[in-house]
Amino acid sequence: MSFSRRSFLSRSAAGAAALASIPAIVSACVSPEKEEKQKNYSLFQKGNTVLFQGDSITDAGREKEKELPNTARSFGFGYAFLAASELLNELAGLDLKIYNRGISGNKVYQLADRWQKDCFDLKPDVLSILIGVNDYWHMRNGKYDGTIEVYENDFRALLQRTLKELPNVKLVICQPFYVLNTSAVDETWVEPMKKYQAVAKKLADEFNTIWVPFQDVFDEAIKYAPETYWTGDGVHPSMAGAQLMAEAWLRAVE
Repeated sequence: MSFSRRSFLSRSAAGAAALASIPAIVSACVSPEKEEKQKNYSLFQKGNTVLFQGDSITDAGREKEKELPNTARSFGFGYAFLAASELLNELAGLDLKIYNRGISGNKVYQLADRWQKDCFDLKPDVLSILIGVNDYWHMRNGKYDGTIEVYENDFRALLQRTLKELPNVKLVICQPFYVLNTSAVDETWVEPMKKYQAVAKKLADEFNTIWVPFQDVFDEAIKYAPETYWTGDGVHPSMAGAQLMAEAWLRAVE
């Protein structure tokens, strides 16, 4: 099949735009005042322990027998693996120890139930938490009787408990997100999830944490490619979605 030079140039330009899309998306949503190529990971100090916590989005199929730091099998294939790999590459001289302890299906109360083993015993210096979608989703499908008030109270109690045990920990709270026009998510998700997102942001402000605006990033991303390019079911990211999340997380902690 033949096509004109103009068509070729048009397609080439579109391809170039697509190649630049993830950095452009992230820059538009996370700390846009920072120069795009500048990297300043001053949050991290030599010998720090970094911990990713959450549900299946963080879990991403990791092995749960050895649960080793800085080990691909113990990280799964999601944003935590990609973000941790970047940190280990950029900050090789800092001897960071990075763990992923996300567990599929978790709600906030389940984080609390395992917090001694999967947080306090690791003594993280930097703690990132992405939690909330199951607090809504499992209530929605009848597997959980929690409410938005339970989510807020449980999450606040977890953060208070964490700071009491680890007063110097640097906290990162990630925005729970959803993407419409996918296999599991439709318009009925919008208003309820906005309430969970508002609670997460309220707590991030209350505890003066770093905030990662994942919803904003995915909302921007669908301007560049269809919703199912970034996530099949609207909750769990595709390869592209995981990369998008990793870059957003890294940008937020710079």
